[in-house]
Amino acid sequence: MENKTTYTFEDFQNIIARLRAKDGCPWDQVQTHESLRDGMLEEAYEVVEGIDIYQATGDDHNLCEELGDVLLHIVMHARIAEEEGRFTMSDVIQGISEKMIHRHPHVFGTVKADTPEQVLDNWEAIKQKEKDEQTISEGMRRVARALPANIRAAKVQKKAARVGFDFEDYHQAADKVAEELQEVLDAAEKGRQEAVFEEFGDLMFSAVNLSRFLDVNAENALTNATEKFINRFEYIEGTAEKQGLKLKHMTIGEMDELWNEIKHLKDSDI
Repeated sequence: MENKTTYTFEDFQNIIARLRAKDGCPWDQVQTHESLRDGMLEEAYEVVEGIDIYQATGDDHNLCEELGDVLLHIVMHARIAEEEGRFTMSDVIQGISEKMIHRHPHVFGTVKADTPEQVLDNWEAIKQKEKDEQTISEGMRRVARALPANIRAAKVQKKAARVGFDFEDYHQAADKVAEELQEVLDAAEKGRQEAVFEEFGDLMFSAVNLSRFLDVNAENALTNATEKFINRFEYIEGTAEKQGLKLKHMTIGEMDELWNEIKHLKDSDI
């Protein structure tokens, strides 16, 4: 097995089975669905980072490697389930194949769907019927709680919007953000920490709603803003060091001066 120059998906499954065998790898032998949970999340995020690297540089090496790591987790989970007599990798492939065929009646059936929006409407209707969802709120409940909060909020908002429970335009959504911000400040002024928590959540939810109207992915926008902050802070720290200064010994006014200086530079110049 280890001397092959080209490996197939079947080979990979056999490698995982060998690692899980009694004379296999001590670490792989003791893994469970729960022990692998955090690793699965981490690898999924590394795939996303690989996508970002590819979009920025055209280098897809990281993306290819990280997809392999996700595949490792998929096959490992399927192997654990097979050992426990619950399901196999074949069951996983069978299930997703049937799902894709069933949810694409415009390709594999006679349903008409000429736009991406029509496809999504059909998808949601079929999904709701499959899961026996009698109400929109049942569909909202099924949106995974493990998702990043911004993404989960956007998915819930889209489900409500599909039945017309929505603002008319981004101006109304923006007004709601301003309203929620004021409620946060009012609660803070009164020293009501529990209320601050609740109102801040409402503010974040409203901000995600505004991003949806502006056709901006809130999660990506926040990631971009965080990266920009790091770049700018790195510039401030580097500039201070060149001047023989340490940030902890500088006043906030001095640091603000450097910050304002960098804001006039393009990110490409940083």
